[in-house]
Amino acid sequence: MSMPTTSSAFEFPTTTTFADFLQRADYSFMDSLLSDPQATGNGHDHNPRQVFSGHYVPVTPTPIPAPEYIAHSKNLFNELGLSHELAFDEKFRRLFSGDITVAQEPMRLIGWATGYALSIYGTEYIHQCPFGTGNGYGDGRAISVFEGLFKGRRWEMQLKGGGPTPYCRGADGRAVLRSSVREFLAQDYMQALGVPTSRSLTLYVSRSEKVKRPWYEENSRSIDPDIVKDNPSAITTRVAPSFLRVGQLELFARRARSNAHKNALNELQMIVQHLIIRNYQQEINPNLTFTDQLVELAQLFRGRLTSLVANWMRVGYCQGNFNSDNCAAGGFTLDYGPFGFCELFDPRFQPWTGGGEHFSFFNQPIAAEANYQMFWAAIRPLLANNKEALAKLDKIREGFAEAMNQEIESMWAKKLGLSRYNPTLVNEMLELMVRSKVDYTIFFRKLSHIPEQLTALKESFYLPISEQVDAQWGSWLLRWRGHITSYSDPKETSASMKLVNPKYTWREWLIAPAYKKAEQGDYKLIKELQNVFSNPYEEQSSEIEAKYNRLKPKEFFNAGGLSHYSCSS
Repeated sequence: MSMPTTSSAFEFPTTTTFADFLQRADYSFMDSLLSDPQATGNGHDHNPRQVFSGHYVPVTPTPIPAPEYIAHSKNLFNELGLSHELAFDEKFRRLFSGDITVAQEPMRLIGWATGYALSIYGTEYIHQCPFGTGNGYGDGRAISVFEGLFKGRRWEMQLKGGGPTPYCRGADGRAVLRSSVREFLAQDYMQALGVPTSRSLTLYVSRSEKVKRPWYEENSRSIDPDIVKDNPSAITTRVAPSFLRVGQLELFARRARSNAHKNALNELQMIVQHLIIRNYQQEINPNLTFTDQLVELAQLFRGRLTSLVANWMRVGYCQGNFNSDNCAAGGFTLDYGPFGFCELFDPRFQPWTGGGEHFSFFNQPIAAEANYQMFWAAIRPLLANNKEALAKLDKIREGFAEAMNQEIESMWAKKLGLSRYNPTLVNEMLELMVRSKVDYTIFFRKLSHIPEQLTALKESFYLPISEQVDAQWGSWLLRWRGHITSYSDPKETSASMKLVNPKYTWREWLIAPAYKKAEQGDYKLIKELQNVFSNPYEEQSSEIEAKYNRLKPKEFFNAGGLSHYSCSS
């Protein structure tokens, strides 16, 4: 398997034609891992069935009819060295709207879907599998169609909404325009925020194909969807170094522990080795023994996962459904389904109606530890005969909570411009934020100006505060400023704080008009949001500020589809 080499001095040519793009193809996943032995040879494998072994199922995507271009990620195209004209190329559009028949060598006329297991807070589940065995759970509508080398880096490209696979559980395999717009914009936004994430490539829609989904009536106050709506089908392509999940490792570990088949332990070892190559090659010395590589992997993944969750909390992001199958083993954000960004500050913020408080904003570190527990349990069978290595692995697992705590404390210190974490200041501030009903993003951006008076901060409050709370804020602000000015130049501190406290955040009530207009063929708001989100820390025009940097209007509180929503995508 060929792997990328990097050289800052080497100039990579721009990929300008579809034929040039195809030459980037390089399939490490399919070449080094095992196909389901019961799979069809042609990839026409679209009905629900059990998959008992192998790392993937070869499957062809189902194209959406008459695909229409909506948007592409200019930033990712630049990173990959792709000409922007490619997004409008007929064959490129056909490929990334599900028509893989345009492929030519060295690209393959087949994509692939993968199975994985589900755990919620450290408890294994199988009843989401239609067969009650866990052998039918996996990529039901996500189909990888391309893997290749771009500017010396390996990337995998996956269609979201590319049609049914054996894991579709009887669903239609489609994604609706609403969820596709959200995922496309969110991935670009998170990248601009500096939060590790899967990436957006393209977004195409079909005007002629409609799919039904439960959703909310206009001005609904219902918790659950109250109508069934016809939606345009769409396909967004997400891109990542790999799409390996903790749940994927779990699936093979479960099979190994139960001796599901004679090759089960070997399949587990193969997928873990592939994870190391795909996501940790630059950090793990390939000359180490596999045992030592596993210990390094555990340490590195712990560091990435704890840092990721601290970053989520820094920018107000809530994953909403942080199961192990939604946890990328590469340590980045994956699966933008029931996600949201906190506006009115509430540690229990949870936008997904099916999520519960256990996946709420401030509970994400606990959910992360539960996912890490399943990762740790999945790789332990590979060290079963090495007590010394197991002891090292167990020690890394035992240190997760402390590592997570250190990341969270460092995050709060940076948001407040402090040289080190101050628990008294932070805890008092959080309590006052809840009592004052502040807007999470606006509050910290106002604080980044190092205000002398409380008046500026009050612009982030949703309601007036009492004299008692006013006095408490005044006391807190005075003490906080004392810390800031005692060891640094306030101007320098302000500048550094503005690099971690974004000015512009995701506000669902400003996203909804974009996808609603897109349903009518008007994509201007999507492009406007792309521009706003590409520079979330920067001061932008007065018109953009007036529109996008403001408190949530009263009428959007408790509104179905805006303040809360189901995972009807």
